[in-house]
Amino acid sequence: MENMLEMGRRVLGSQPFSVLLGTELVSFGDGAAELKIPITPQMTQQHGFVHGGVISYAADNALTFAGGSALGPGVVTSEFKINYVRPARGEFLVARATVVHAGANQAVCRCDIYASDGGIERLCATAQGTIVHAN
Repeated sequence: MENMLEMGRRVLGSQPFSVLLGTELVSFGDGAAELKIPITPQMTQQHGFVHGGVISYAADNALTFAGGSALGPGVVTSEFKINYVRPARGEFLVARATVVHAGANQAVCRCDIYASDGGIERLCATAQGTIVHAN
């Protein structure tokens, strides 16, 4: 399990956009993944809430990591949809994804994204996506 987390952190570290946002892979393996992203003023929109694109990025990456834990390396997101539940603000975003079903070539995954502030998490979005091999 620890080797999988280390490998996942290397993959995340090779993504310049993820490095730019300061994304951390908290857990990875057994059909699940958790990402943590510090919220900075540069990530907000005109009302002071986290921009939907940042929340969408968190969902996309967490979904792909969860799917990759079931399908193996070399996966990409084929599609996903997201529902924004409430505006996000706080100290950081937490994206938790799990595999709903995995076959030989694709995995359907679900992700909940929370805004955390002072240790209190509030659901801000939920997403579902399909992860496939990159070939």
